[in-house]
Amino acid sequence: MNYEEIIKKAREWAVSEIEKYDSPALLLFEISEAKALELAEKMNVDKNIVHLGAILMDIGLGKAKEEGRILEHTKIGVELAKEFFKDFDLGKEEENKILNCIESHHGKVAFESLEAEVCTNADCYRFISPRGVFVFLYHMGKGKEFNFGGVLDFAEEKMDEKWNILSLDICKQELEPYYKQFKDLIIKARE
Repeated sequence: MNYEEIIKKAREWAVSEIEKYDSPALLLFEISEAKALELAEKMNVDKNIVHLGAILMDIGLGKAKEEGRILEHTKIGVELAKEFFKDFDLGKEEENKILNCIESHHGKVAFESLEAEVCTNADCYRFISPRGVFVFLYHMGKGKEFNFGGVLDFAEEKMDEKWNILSLDICKQELEPYYKQFKDLIIKARE
């Protein structure tokens, strides 16, 4: 099995989906991808599984948004990934771990591996780290009728969701000061 080829093709596919649907923002994708690789190294887990999980986490997001089924994007992503994997000789265990990375990244499905937990925690950086928050806010406001209050509400909702599913102490320690600062700033922005 050539992980380098699978990762290259998965990334090309994910970027083409981002360009097609403008979701998620490419910079947000890159934030979670980079953090996932960093965490995989620190946690000594399978970097290939984590990399594919991070790349494919939101593969169904654009399609789900377009179809008005945003809450089903992980389910759609799992189905799309299963189709993608038919072209490769992945082992069943590896494939299941990657699929669990996709389905568990919103905290509604249990982690079946440390790799899935790493991907979920890496995803949280999109909505709590300074770079992630500013990219998210920019992406929410561009090209649409801007509703400042609505954007603040959604940003806070995503921050809270991600804060509540953070499970790795290393991530909680890094993100806690930012989480508290952004929560305070949102309160002040509403005044």
